[in-house]
Amino acid sequence: MAKRKTIISSESVTEGHPDKMCDLISDAVLDEALRQDKDSRVAIETATKNGGVMVFGEMTTSGYIDIPHIVRNAIKDIGYTRSDYGIEWETCSVWVQITEQSPDISQGVTEKTGLHKEQGAGDQGMMYGYACRETKELMPLPISLAHKLTKKLSEVRKKNEISYLRPDGKSQVSIEYDENGQPIRATAIVLSTQHDGGISYDRIRKDMVEKVIKPVCRKWIDNDTVFHINPTGSFIRGGPYADAGLTGRKIIVDTYGGVGRHGGGAFSGKDPSKVDRSAAYAARYIAKNIVAAGIADKCEIQLAYAIGVAEPVSINIDCFGTNKISLDKIEKLIREFFPLKPGDIISHLDLKRPIFYKTAAYGHFGREDPDFTWEKTDKATLIRKEAGIKK
Repeated sequence: MAKRKTIISSESVTEGHPDKMCDLISDAVLDEALRQDKDSRVAIETATKNGGVMVFGEMTTSGYIDIPHIVRNAIKDIGYTRSDYGIEWETCSVWVQITEQSPDISQGVTEKTGLHKEQGAGDQGMMYGYACRETKELMPLPISLAHKLTKKLSEVRKKNEISYLRPDGKSQVSIEYDENGQPIRATAIVLSTQHDGGISYDRIRKDMVEKVIKPVCRKWIDNDTVFHINPTGSFIRGGPYADAGLTGRKIIVDTYGGVGRHGGGAFSGKDPSKVDRSAAYAARYIAKNIVAAGIADKCEIQLAYAIGVAEPVSINIDCFGTNKISLDKIEKLIREFFPLKPGDIISHLDLKRPIFYKTAAYGHFGREDPDFTWEKTDKATLIRKEAGIKK
């Protein structure tokens, strides 16, 4: 069958998007719990609409967590500092419904309790990690550019380089690939930004193209690239005033933009005993090191777990035909050199730290930050040598 050109699109949202706002609040609560007690067990959800925020879930910790204070500081940090934005950090309502972690779950993830003596997985499920050679971060190009656009949008707002911007915003990038799967160009870029009233559409469009899109995407733009800026014509009402928000509704934004598969579990608000989070980080760590080592040009790892059980029930590897050695040999390398049990993942990646608030916006993967230990390629040289692949 003849190969053909394809177009792949991915989206991102700013920290002021109502769903992402909820992710940030949930991870702010998690960070404070870990700051006071590194063994805290946290599974916190957040919901918001209009001027109210509800924080609910389970938490067991030796610390005292001032939930309303954390919520208000997060909303202030995001930039909802005026009542006409629809929610304002000092005057919003905050409801809290939190109980302790279920003892039945606790015994499955605590060493020397339950049926198994090792720390087991906090739930059943499948987690995926992905890496490819399209960017220096070893991420798919569409999601990489989409995140950089929303991050740039937030930066020009917070630095007051564009004074009329408000916190809510979204981006979407469509990349055309040639017959060999290599990215060629951006066919379309969508950028929606909340703004003050009384600002002309022409001014917004000009500012978005010149100050946000071109600085980020210039290499991929040509004369045929289509820009859709605030496609409805205006975007004044945003945030939870315009749309309800909920933790965990942007899981594809959080990962690979739809290029790599997703097991379904959200990350934010969950401590690392929850394999939804920690095993997804481990799978990315494995996939990235395999690609960085030159063993494959693309790699997707699936890890699956049973609640309370330490060993994964399955490992699946897909290199999309780009692997230089057999998948059996790759699996052997994974089992020998990478952490797979929840306790080992937490220890190796040093996850019992208050580092998660900054993961909640602009993607959990593909970011250069020393706290993002799952982005290291420290195993690449070792597994390249073991695989017998020359650099």
